[in-house]
Amino acid sequence: MRFVDEATINVRAGKGGNGCLSFRREKFIPRGGPDGGNGGDGGSVILRPTNRLLSLYDFRLQRNYEARNGQSGMGSQCDGRKGEDLVLELPLGTLVFEVDDEGREQMIADLSDPDGVFVVARGGRGGKGNEHFKSSTMRAPRFAQKGEPGEERRLRLELKILADAGLLGLPNAGKSTFISRISAARPKIAAYPFTTLTPNLGVMIDEVDPDRRMVIADIPGLIEGAHTGQGLGHRFLKHVERTRFLVHILSIEDIDPENPWTGFDLINEELARFDEVLREREQIEVVNKIDLRTPEEVDALRQQAAQQGRRIFFISAMHGEGIEEVVDAMWRLRDTIDMHEPLVHLQEVEEEDEEFEDIEVVYTRE
Repeated sequence: MRFVDEATINVRAGKGGNGCLSFRREKFIPRGGPDGGNGGDGGSVILRPTNRLLSLYDFRLQRNYEARNGQSGMGSQCDGRKGEDLVLELPLGTLVFEVDDEGREQMIADLSDPDGVFVVARGGRGGKGNEHFKSSTMRAPRFAQKGEPGEERRLRLELKILADAGLLGLPNAGKSTFISRISAARPKIAAYPFTTLTPNLGVMIDEVDPDRRMVIADIPGLIEGAHTGQGLGHRFLKHVERTRFLVHILSIEDIDPENPWTGFDLINEELARFDEVLREREQIEVVNKIDLRTPEEVDALRQQAAQQGRRIFFISAMHGEGIEEVVDAMWRLRDTIDMHEPLVHLQEVEEEDEEFEDIEVVYTRE
């Protein structure tokens, strides 16, 4: 499977059918009068969010979409059939931007409501037949309207992952191992930085209530300067916007004894520089790979965190130690967050000269 989070498409609504110019002609009925029916309206292009799609890959393969035209009217006061609407299903969380002829963009839809739909291009109105125009002063109108063209738009689609929790941290912090422990996701795991090149999603299911689920996004490792595009940069920082809270993981290998929480502060500063709203996003701080240090060293870090008033969980994702405490904290935090609160503060769109490339992703959902 390919993970593609941007695509540009063209959509065109259907043209309205022409009205009919017709007069009733039957034996023994002289001057039957006008009986031309109206043309049918053209079909509209409708966008509908869905959980069934995981990427915008299909929209990179097919770029042009057209709804059906309305049928023209006919004699005997028969109206033309309305054109069938074209419903395009997009991944939940897709942002839709209209692109004008000069390349300027304007956001017109945020498909983050699973029950919402958006009419992106309206079908043209069908023309009126001459029967519509008859009156006491115009007994035999010899004209009919043509159908109107449907709206046509060029759209840029941008997918931002919608998730309850986002896993954040420096490269090789152990986020992929953590998500593989708590969900059915099976991302690529290796002992070198930037193993994860694309966001991985997993679904954590409550053991007591199977209907209670939490979607978790493993965001690729970030480095200093990520907000300017360094490393994997803002290409994936944008996915952090669509998470309700963060699980910030720091490898014990990256801890400086003099200032142990520098790794947390570095990433938090990158978040704030990318979007000030992310500075206030709720976080659960986790130190991973405690199996690489002695119990005495880990206890010293626990005490230092407690003295500084920081609640930090210490785990070994590889061996499963401390995982349950983090999972419990994640459920508690999720339950305190208003699920109807908007996920994201939308920034102004900046044009990018870089061509988006397809890259592999492992996305497993239980």
